[in-house]
Amino acid sequence: MAKDGQSKLSMDMYPDIKEEDLVQEVHEVVIQKVGHVPVAKGDFQRLPRNVKVFVSHCIQLMNPRAVYICDGSEEEATEIIHKLEERGTLTKLNKYENSYLCRTDPEDVARVEAKTFICTEDKYETVPHVREGVAGILGHWISPGDLKEELNDRFPGCMSGRMMYVIPFSMGPVGSPLAKIGVQVTDSNYVLLCMRIMTRVTPAVWETLGDGEFVKCIHSMGCPRPCPRRVKNHWPCNPEKVMITHFPHERKIKSYGSGYGGNSLLGKKCFALRIASVIARDEGWMAEHMLISGVVRPNKPEMFITAAFPSACGKTNLAMTQPTLPGYTVKCIGDDIAWMRFNDQGELRAINPEAGFFGVAPGTNMKTNPNAMRSFSKNSIFTNVAMTADGGYYWEGLEDEVPDNTHITTWLNQECCKGKSNVVTSHPNARFTCPASQCPMIHEKWEDPDGVPVSAIIFGGRRPKGVPLVFEAKSWEHGVMIGACVKSESTAAAEFKGKKIMHDPMAMRPFMGYNFGNYLQHWLNMAKVPGRKLPRIFHVNWFRTDDSGKFLWPGFGENIRVIDWILRRCDGEEDIAVETPIGFVPKPGSINMDGLGEINEKELFSLPKMYWLDDTRESRRFLEDQVGCDTPDIIFKLLDQQEAAFNAMQE
Repeated sequence: MAKDGQSKLSMDMYPDIKEEDLVQEVHEVVIQKVGHVPVAKGDFQRLPRNVKVFVSHCIQLMNPRAVYICDGSEEEATEIIHKLEERGTLTKLNKYENSYLCRTDPEDVARVEAKTFICTEDKYETVPHVREGVAGILGHWISPGDLKEELNDRFPGCMSGRMMYVIPFSMGPVGSPLAKIGVQVTDSNYVLLCMRIMTRVTPAVWETLGDGEFVKCIHSMGCPRPCPRRVKNHWPCNPEKVMITHFPHERKIKSYGSGYGGNSLLGKKCFALRIASVIARDEGWMAEHMLISGVVRPNKPEMFITAAFPSACGKTNLAMTQPTLPGYTVKCIGDDIAWMRFNDQGELRAINPEAGFFGVAPGTNMKTNPNAMRSFSKNSIFTNVAMTADGGYYWEGLEDEVPDNTHITTWLNQECCKGKSNVVTSHPNARFTCPASQCPMIHEKWEDPDGVPVSAIIFGGRRPKGVPLVFEAKSWEHGVMIGACVKSESTAAAEFKGKKIMHDPMAMRPFMGYNFGNYLQHWLNMAKVPGRKLPRIFHVNWFRTDDSGKFLWPGFGENIRVIDWILRRCDGEEDIAVETPIGFVPKPGSINMDGLGEINEKELFSLPKMYWLDDTRESRRFLEDQVGCDTPDIIFKLLDQQEAAFNAMQE
């Protein structure tokens, strides 16, 4: 035994040593010694054996003062909430039932993509062959040797003086053939509360898991006691040493230093996209950054769509659309992530692996997204929003719903008065976290273990110029090319500042778990299996503007008119579209514009020749620079055809 009773097995902190290889020794040496780290709640001995090994490894590595095995119950949540209220981390919002405000350290407010890495032996399994001299943006690779050094500088003893929470969770309905299981350890009880909302935390996970595989999720705020830095807003973190790392082959995630959503709720982007995309590649399915919705039209059977938009481009708004057309109903299954698998009948079936909504608050109001507002009316956590004097939430976008002269405390604890100050009250990436089950238009099949059949896949982004309201791909392969060329204005969800058009292929740029060229090939391979019923693929752009910067399309609930056209195409209506170099666009008059007033339909669907020639060439350059020889040949061939078609067009 090493000094202070620590086993020499602490060497298994190294990423190139697997816990599985040490099962017997861990079982004999560590589990018998777990008594020196008290179990504050739960029965450690009743955990599945492989979970005991994992937790024991984490105890050795991070040295918590005690272990708390979570069960996801209301009693547990109430206990944790009271502790966080006493500490000052949570403030009760008295206007709403069981809802709380959290203000983070101002240096811990968003995903930190530059500090997010994937570790594999072969670099090009993780990232594509970029052009020499080009900085790659489709994933960040780190070698096992370099990562060992970084992790050894962070994780040993990082939970000293703190509780280790062990969270069993299911991504997808517990027991579903499309679901996967994870176990997260964390020293943040705020993370426990949010994981309880965003995933299915329940002891039933242990029964479902048995000796099966699970994704290992290790998270620490990086603030052992005594804290190495001053704690701000009762929010311990370590922004100087933030690091989010993924081990695809080990199905493991290690995150350090940040408590912000995507960095700490490891079931979300880390598991559900980065690790799951690798599992999907290995098992033959798809893990995508997509909403799932069911749409009912007058005298038509319900159909289901998925849609992939970059963050803050209206994905949640579309998932919860309140249609303006009579007789149309939209029901939400998921607003952010879709796991999709072809069944034995060749149908592409989709589930929402999450159990909650983690949405951007600023800009959300009763006009833009009334169903989101109703969803977080109770049992919700609001992070980095402002608070009104009567215990309500406030953020930019609620100006018309809160009276002037209302006293407001900003997310930075500054006092101001609405209507008399230009102070920004909430962080642009402020969030609401609420149970999906509270959404008033949640689909009755949202937890169907078999998923729902997908008829249409939609890509989109913020494109102020040139890109029409909607167009349809000419084929599955063409749809993959369209997805590979998705671009959008940057958003506050990541650390980028200002507005500029950024490439976000498949809306997966920050979330890829492996080489993007191989990912595109995986999509293309989906079409190669005989008997599969492939969804049609579309692209939408709600954000086109005229020369004065005014939006050409009203958006929000009126988007149902575009969805209606999409589903009519899926029904097989061939006479409502015109073929163009970029795909099929609506024939004039084929989208219901009744009651919208003056819509410049000609400009909304125009395809400026020089714009598209530039855009096509720029997309090719992007793929040549960022994906290089890993780009499937068909993608370049389709771009060449698109450029040739525009060159042949008359002005």
